[in-house]
Amino acid sequence: MRVHTPVPASRLPQLGVTVFSVMSALAQQHQAVNLGQGFPDFEGDPALLDAVNAAMRAGHNQYPPMPGVPALRQAIAAKIQALYGHAYDPDTEITVTAGATQAILTALLAVVHPGDEVIVLEPAYDSYAPNIALAGGVMVPVPLDPASFRPDFDRIRAALTPRTRAIMINSPHNPSGAVWSAQELTQLAELLDGTDVLLISDEVYEHMVYDGQTHQSVSRLLSLAARSFVVSSFGKTYHVTGWKVGYVTAPAPLMAEFRKVHQYNVFTVNSAMQHGIAAYMRDPAPYLGLSHFYQRKRDRFRAGLADSAFVLRPCPGSYFQSVDYGGLRPELAALDDMAMCQWLTREIGVAAIPLSAFYSGGSDAKVIRFCFAKKDETLDLALERLSALR
Repeated sequence: MRVHTPVPASRLPQLGVTVFSVMSALAQQHQAVNLGQGFPDFEGDPALLDAVNAAMRAGHNQYPPMPGVPALRQAIAAKIQALYGHAYDPDTEITVTAGATQAILTALLAVVHPGDEVIVLEPAYDSYAPNIALAGGVMVPVPLDPASFRPDFDRIRAALTPRTRAIMINSPHNPSGAVWSAQELTQLAELLDGTDVLLISDEVYEHMVYDGQTHQSVSRLLSLAARSFVVSSFGKTYHVTGWKVGYVTAPAPLMAEFRKVHQYNVFTVNSAMQHGIAAYMRDPAPYLGLSHFYQRKRDRFRAGLADSAFVLRPCPGSYFQSVDYGGLRPELAALDDMAMCQWLTREIGVAAIPLSAFYSGGSDAKVIRFCFAKKDETLDLALERLSALR
């Protein structure tokens, strides 16, 4: 009898390995400083690790409730009300998820039906498009302003059709670091008024907003919160991206649909980590101080590149710095952004991510993205190597 592996038609035939995995592997191969993939190279607070260890020792090692540990949902509700003034019911409007990526996929699977359109503002995080495809939806890309990465409401309005099910937004923005203003959220609310269009707001970098600005969560505006899934991440906030613990908030009718999917694709999330995070959240100082922590790293990195041939794009939020490399010597400026990132990794020893990876149709803008969520010595080593570029 022959050995045969049936190969079905792919659900995602156009996709291969993500650019983040490709560049991280290349960085390891060439012993490059990895400023590509967005994770810290330092540990989380020992007090948080101790809280999780204490939770394990206390016996929190079996299934927690499907929506999440009640104490953690209550802590999330209290934080959101204190920061953004919106009261979510922890019993019916908050669910703890296996990271923000799972939260976004689950929201799409819950509300998008085959043929529904989902507007995505590009450049956009690379999971959005395949998530929409897995839900049977049709992604409708709408470009952000290529210079400022701000929303173009005329283009968003033009993209709305009777088939539009949802819009996905992200602030602070990955990859550009742009931050939505209160006025822009109001414009979006006015644009959606009178429609049944839902909103999925990716706010995983909510505590990384700089220069005295304040994060404008969708939760602040009742007319938007009433139609929104709002997603955040403990991994990003507490420097523990490998834990994959996040959460989503939504009005009870939307959350009921979300949980129908959540209970069958994840069911629930690591019990001890939930208990540990809940205990750690009693002190708001770690997330309230995060903007200052990362602004210092941003300023250190930007200062180190100030005299280089890179043109620094504004970075009001997130932990990503985008740069234009069109001013480098002609043979480098002529490279597309993927080739430029590969060259930087091999020849200079610093890995970055091409911005074209965040566009469904690619981009030739000569812009690449660095992650500055690194130890100071890591940033300094990268800056020393990049200083050789002219």
